[in-house]
Amino acid sequence: MFNAFERAVAFRYLRARKGERFVSVIAIFSLVGIALGVATLIIVMSVMNGFRQELLGRILGLNGHLGVFSLDGRPLSDYDEITEAIRRVPGVTAANPIIEGQVLLTSEAGGAAGGLARGIKPEDLRAKGIIANNIRRGSLAEFGGDDVVVIGTGLANRMRITVGDRLSLVSPQGRTTVFGTVPRVRAYRVIALFNVGMNEYDSSFVFMPMEAAQIYFQTGNAATQIEVFAQDPTRIRALNFEIRRALGQRQLRIVDWQDANSSFFNAVQVERNVMFLILTLIIIVAAFNIISSLIMLVKDKGRDIAILRTMGATRGNVLRIFLLCGASIGCAGTLIGFALGLAFCINIEHIRQALQALTGTELFSPEVYFLSQLPAVVDPHEVMQVVGMGLGLSLLATIYPSWRAARLDPVEALRNE
Repeated sequence: MFNAFERAVAFRYLRARKGERFVSVIAIFSLVGIALGVATLIIVMSVMNGFRQELLGRILGLNGHLGVFSLDGRPLSDYDEITEAIRRVPGVTAANPIIEGQVLLTSEAGGAAGGLARGIKPEDLRAKGIIANNIRRGSLAEFGGDDVVVIGTGLANRMRITVGDRLSLVSPQGRTTVFGTVPRVRAYRVIALFNVGMNEYDSSFVFMPMEAAQIYFQTGNAATQIEVFAQDPTRIRALNFEIRRALGQRQLRIVDWQDANSSFFNAVQVERNVMFLILTLIIIVAAFNIISSLIMLVKDKGRDIAILRTMGATRGNVLRIFLLCGASIGCAGTLIGFALGLAFCINIEHIRQALQALTGTELFSPEVYFLSQLPAVVDPHEVMQVVGMGLGLSLLATIYPSWRAARLDPVEALRNE
């Protein structure tokens, strides 16, 4: 597309001589602007992808992709039969009956906090990888009976307790006696501490055996819900329909993760789209800098263009020379931004730790962002989209100045000199 003559002249114009420094400084700023815009866009999109993926994985890994409840809100007495029917549905990887309730947590050390107590069968908890693979202290081997609980490290720190200590659960639904309503209180021995990396769960969840939960919440041989895990969470609507068909005419209410967390994930998606639009403006501003630098270059090289034209260079030659000048700036900036963005994403957690150590401040608080580490997931399709946008805008920015250079009249240019 570009012959040797056009390449030689274009790269000669990009190298500043004495008296031409100002045009080159603008070109350098254009290159830096393109690079920073592309890198920032890649980094922010990757962090937003990682943030969404981590939240989705941790929220659904602990809560299930779909919940089955009784239509009237009462416990499910035939939960074993319902669970077996759900497990036979294609696409279901696990179905666990659970008992769940809000409680007040207290300890002998003086701590107090609200929490969520969840009763689950011992074999189901050991099969739940997000808990079983993240035990920090203790073991799930003793999980069973009616006197043990498993809690998160955040809750243990707040209550100032550890493995072997006792944690008291106070139910808001008290017992009715001749002296009035008395709160239902029971102390349990802590046998293990888990850390799933999400502060909200590590600081509030209490797991107890199904038998203990049925006694404490007085549900009898029943479960409050059945949590279902799907092989493909993105096809949860179709699985919802299959489960309803498998359960027949039972009066049940089924809530999937998209319904339960729709506002949360919609907010994350909206924020991601807005950030993409805002950061795209950086690349657009840098593209305008390319236009201004090329226009100044054309004006500065008017005499050279006239001489080239009188020596036989065609308008097409001149057009391609300045197209190559602007495209070189845009391509170099885009490639530098691409490399910088990928390098930053790969080492983002190390960079965060270094900045925290340097400034002495916490840059990514788990209490605010729910996660203990800064995630970054690079989507190749998004990266190619950003790189393509950077190259496209850079090329578009060169068209008008190059066209002006090609339309320059050699006679007028030499006369003005």
